[in-house]
Amino acid sequence: MATAQMGLTPEFVTAYRDMMLMSLSNELELTRKVLAAIPDGQRDYRPDPHARTCWELASHIAKVDIQLADGIADLKFGMEDESNQQPKTSSQLANWYGKELTRALGRVRLMSAAQLLTPIDFYGVLNLPAVMYLALFNNHSVHHRGQLSTYLRPMGSKCPSIYGGSYDEPWQGAARDE
Repeated sequence: MATAQMGLTPEFVTAYRDMMLMSLSNELELTRKVLAAIPDGQRDYRPDPHARTCWELASHIAKVDIQLADGIADLKFGMEDESNQQPKTSSQLANWYGKELTRALGRVRLMSAAQLLTPIDFYGVLNLPAVMYLALFNNHSVHHRGQLSTYLRPMGSKCPSIYGGSYDEPWQGAARDE
């Protein structure tokens, strides 16, 4: 089982938390755009028989991101099934994700340095200080959002800009002189 490296200071973990929360808040908005772009009539689309359906992947992103943030704040991870609370449309999912993840990230923002330094067991695979799971959370979200964004055009939707312009949503930055 992996264990945490010692030597993290209270000053480092609070600064790291604040930096990661700023990044995660930006990522939240990008993920909401991708979730909202899902055509409701194409929820069962899957690019391959072994792939998740669009809705399975979208629901996974939303549910697990919120569970990871709450797990960090709770100092314990648990993957409860809250499927009865799942939204039914892409618009509802995007709004629910934004509201619930903002709430959960607010809980992480209130954690003390001592709490951020508390090791949390991650299903017997990792045992890291709570703050270190923010990177795992970020990577999980970005990875699956990238998968989901590749589903959009084949389903007849438009792909929103994520880190720069897309064909469907070109970058609107300032023009450069060549």
